[in-house]
Amino acid sequence: MKTVVVVSAHPDDETLGAGGTMLRHKAKGDKVIWLIITNVFENQGFTKERIAERQQEIVEVANRFKVDATVKLDYPTGSLTSETLMTLIPDISKVFNEYKPEVVYTMNRSDAHSDHRVIFDAVAACSKSFRYPFIKQVLMYECISETEFAPALPEKVFIPNYFVDISDYMEEKLEIMKIFASEIGEHPFPRSLDNIRALAHFRGAMIGTQYAEAYQLVKYIDKD
Repeated sequence: MKTVVVVSAHPDDETLGAGGTMLRHKAKGDKVIWLIITNVFENQGFTKERIAERQQEIVEVANRFKVDATVKLDYPTGSLTSETLMTLIPDISKVFNEYKPEVVYTMNRSDAHSDHRVIFDAVAACSKSFRYPFIKQVLMYECISETEFAPALPEKVFIPNYFVDISDYMEEKLEIMKIFASEIGEHPFPRSLDNIRALAHFRGAMIGTQYAEAYQLVKYIDKD
């Protein structure tokens, strides 16, 4: 049994990028920890109703994924900067040291959303082998509506080189995504159910399966 931590900047990132993989891990008996970095607050202009709705969405999604723990760091959404790393790195470090994951799925380093980029830097700082010897794999996932809108520069391209067959879990992934109703729109809005399916279909075609999720492998350590 593996222990896996899935890091999301905002609730729905994990479902978009790694939802099928999370379901697959649970089906194999692995322990899955969902680490949510940001939250929404009234002083940011969110209503009490929306805040309560968001917390309920998190509970429902966690139950559907059957995660073993949900950890919320409660940084204000959209507020992460390089200065945030001073506290974000110790906060993530504490979570990693508590759960000791073998596998970490995290945000793509060059996503259009600045929260995603800062979180990648923090996770990278928390994956040094001499401090976190239990971490064997670190993978970046693609988050539709953010990864594909990164600047089209060679150093910012998401390069999929690790694929997970999610053919048996695609429909459940879409059902879970529906819980985040306010985040879904109709095509051509990127986060439409049609587009989520289309991306998985395309990634599946790359590996000879019906549906897949794609990752960029950052680190793979093969040791006992």
